[in-house]
Amino acid sequence: MTTYAELILPLPLSQCFTYSVPEEWAHNIHIGCRVVVSFGKRKFYTGIVCRIHSTLPEGFKVKPITALLDTEPILLPLQFKLWDWMAYYYLSSLGEIMKAALPSGLKPEGDSENGILGSYRPHTKTMLSLCSPFNEDEQALQTAIDSLKRAQKQQELLLSFLDLYRYKAFSSDLSEKSQQKTGQIISENIPISRHSFLAQTGASSSILLQLLKRGILEQYEIECGRLSTEDFKIQAIQPLNIAQEEALNQIKEIFCDGKTSDNLNIKPQTPKQICLLHGVTSSGKTEIYIHLIEEALKQEKQVLYLLPEIALTTQITERLKRVFGNKIGIYHSKFSDEMRVEIWQKQLSNHPYPLILGARSALFLPWKDLGLVIIDEEHENSFKQYDPSPRYHAKHTAMMLASYFNAKVLLGSATPSIESYQLAKEGKYGLVTLSERYQGLKLPTIIPIDIKELRHKKMMNGSFSPVLLEAIHEALIRKEQILLFQNRRGFSPMIECKNCGWVPRCKNCDVSLTYHKSANLLTCHYCGYTESVPTKCPACEETKLVRQGIGTERIEDEISSLFPDARITRMDMDTAHTRTQYEQILSDLENRKVDILIGTQMISKGLDFDHVSTVGILDADTMLNFPDFRAHERAFQLMAQVAGRAGRKDKQGTVFVQTRSINHPIIQQVIQYNYEALYKDQLEERALFHYPPYYRLIYLYLKHRDRHIVEEATVHIASLLRTYLPGRVMGPVEPVVARVQQLFIRQVVIKMEHEASVDQTRQLLHYAQQELLSHPSYKSVIIYYDVDPM
Repeated sequence: MTTYAELILPLPLSQCFTYSVPEEWAHNIHIGCRVVVSFGKRKFYTGIVCRIHSTLPEGFKVKPITALLDTEPILLPLQFKLWDWMAYYYLSSLGEIMKAALPSGLKPEGDSENGILGSYRPHTKTMLSLCSPFNEDEQALQTAIDSLKRAQKQQELLLSFLDLYRYKAFSSDLSEKSQQKTGQIISENIPISRHSFLAQTGASSSILLQLLKRGILEQYEIECGRLSTEDFKIQAIQPLNIAQEEALNQIKEIFCDGKTSDNLNIKPQTPKQICLLHGVTSSGKTEIYIHLIEEALKQEKQVLYLLPEIALTTQITERLKRVFGNKIGIYHSKFSDEMRVEIWQKQLSNHPYPLILGARSALFLPWKDLGLVIIDEEHENSFKQYDPSPRYHAKHTAMMLASYFNAKVLLGSATPSIESYQLAKEGKYGLVTLSERYQGLKLPTIIPIDIKELRHKKMMNGSFSPVLLEAIHEALIRKEQILLFQNRRGFSPMIECKNCGWVPRCKNCDVSLTYHKSANLLTCHYCGYTESVPTKCPACEETKLVRQGIGTERIEDEISSLFPDARITRMDMDTAHTRTQYEQILSDLENRKVDILIGTQMISKGLDFDHVSTVGILDADTMLNFPDFRAHERAFQLMAQVAGRAGRKDKQGTVFVQTRSINHPIIQQVIQYNYEALYKDQLEERALFHYPPYYRLIYLYLKHRDRHIVEEATVHIASLLRTYLPGRVMGPVEPVVARVQQLFIRQVVIKMEHEASVDQTRQLLHYAQQELLSHPSYKSVIIYYDVDPM
C-alpha cells in the first residue's frame, strides 16, 4: 500500500500539497519531519509533513518525495496548533507562517540547475594529532624527531606540538629531547585545534604543512556547536525592596500558583493567566521578572522572555546571565542563521535551554513545557510584524502559545497599551502597579519649551533652544551624559526648491527622498532607492534648494559644531543596523566614552543609562501630528519612555520637551506623568469613532502596477463587502504611503464588534476576494490583510 504525505510548503498558498512516500522511507517518516520535493518543473522546496495517509488523491498525478531530511520531527504538535491558529486569525497561509517561523537553514530550496541552496552546515573545527604509529611507538616518534635535525623550525614546531599534546616523554631542553627517552607516552592525548596551535606558537602554516606532508602530523575536521559554553560566575539574586516584594506577591496571588502571600493587605483574587505589571520607569520591574523566572525554573518549567527590540537584548542578557548562567539562550533575527538552527535543535534535544530571551521570532521555537511568558515593554508596536505576511502580533500570539501549556503571562510596561490597560481595569487581566522608582529615585523633572515663540523671536540656535543648550553645557561640565531624541533619521527629511516648491521623490514609492549628508545621497526609506543630490531644480532650474525638516544626522552635525570637544554618537538605523553596532554604542555609553547620544526611538526602549542626567526631546510635534488614531497614545509613550532614561543612581534628571504646542493635552499629561488622564481621554475618543479597544480592525490592502486597475478593484471589493457588512466598511482610501516599489496601494478599513463571528468574517472576506479575482481585469491584483493593525 502506497503511503502519502501532505506537506506545508513555504509558499503564500492556502492549501497543503500531497506527495507519495517512497517505500524505503515509509516507516521513518513522521508528522513534523522535513522532506525535499520538486514543485513545478524546476523548483525544489523543503516541506513539513502535516499528515500521513494511504488515500490516493484524485484529479492529479502525485509526485514522489525527493529526499527525507529528518527521521525525528523538528516541529512539535503544539507548534502545528499555533500555526493553525495564526493562519486562521491573521488571514494568512500556513506556508507564509512556515517561512516566518523556521530559520532558512531548516528550509533549503533550489532549482534543477543549481541544486539545493541554503541548507544548514554544521560548524567544524580543524584538529591536529600525531599520525599512527607515533601515538603507540615511542621509538618511531624519536626517529621522526631525529630526522628533523636539518629542519630546525619543523623540529621546534613538532616539539611544541608534543608539549601541548600531553606527550611527556622528553625533557624541555631541545638537545636532550632529541637524545633521551624518559618515561612513557601518555595515552590520554588531547587533540589540538589547528587555529589555536598556530596562534599559540606563532608559527607559519607553511611549516605546519611540511609536518603534515611528512606524515608525522595529521589534520581532520570535527563538528562543534556555535552555541556558547562559557562558564559564568553566578551571582545571588538581589533581594527586592518593600514595593517590589509587594508587587511580586500580588502577581503570585493573581496567578494563584498555590502559594499564599503572607501580606495581609493583599486581597485574594480570582486566578488569571495574564497579569499586567504597570511600573514607572526605573521601578525595578526586571528584578521582579528575575524572581518569577527563578521560581519557574525551580519547578522545571521553561520561560520565554520577549523584548520588542533586538537592541534591548544586549543589556538584559548580561543581567540574566549573571543570575542564570548557561541556562539562558538568546534567539533573534540578528543572529546568524546557523546559530538559530543550532538553538532550534537544542530546544528539540533532551537538554533544551530552560530560559529563552528574544524578539518576536523566539515564540516559534519548539517548546516542550512552557511555564511562564514575560512580555516586556508590552506596549511597543515593534511586537507587530508588518511585512511580509503573516502580519502577526507577537504579544497576542505568545498569549495563545501560553494558553496551550496553561502557562502564565506577565505583561510589563511603564506606559501600557490602551487595550491591555482596559482589559486589566475590567478584571480580565490581573493588574499590579509599581508607582515608585527603585531605591527611592525621583522621576525626572520635565520642562516644556515653547519653540514657536522662540523662533518668532529668533532665539533658536538651529534645532536648540537657549535653555536646552545651557543644560547641555552644564551637564558636560559635571561630566554627565546627555540624550537627544529626534524621531527622524537622516540629515533632512526632504529637499525643496525655494522657487517652485519641487521636492525630489522616489521613482518607486510615493514618498519624498531623505537627504543623508554623510553619503551625500537622497534615499528612500521604503525601498532603498538612492540618487545623487541635484545641483539645481529640474523643474525650474533654480539653484537654491533648501533642506526642510531635521533628522538625527543633522542634529549630530549641529551639536558637533556647538560643542566641538564633546564625544558625540548617533544611534539610529543608519549607525546601528547590526547587533555588533548596537552593542558597541551601548558599551561606549556605559563605559563613559560618549558624552552626548543622539537617537531615534531606539534610545527609548527601556535601556538603563546610569550617568544620563539630561534628556532633550527636540521636536514633540512630529509625534503628535502623525495621521493615525494611536498617534497621541504613541506620543505619550515615546516621550514618557525617553524621559525615563534620565535620572539614575543618586540624582534626579531633567527632561526638556521642545514643542510648538505647549498647551496640548498630551504635553501636559507627559509633564505630570498622568497616564490615567491619557487613558480616559483615549477611551472616550475611541468609543466615539469605533476604534480599539471597543472594535477590532482589519485593514484590507490591494496592490497593482496600474493605478486605475487598483482603484477600480478597491471600489468593487469595498462595495461587495458593504453588502455583507453594512456600517462596518470604510473606504477605499489612499494610505499614508500610496505607492511602494512601483505598486499602487489602496486600503479598505473594516471595523468589527468583538462579538462578531471570526469564522463568518473570514468566510465573507474570502468570498469577496475570490469574486474579485474571478474578473479578468483584476486577476493580477495583489490582496492581503492586516488584522489588528498597529
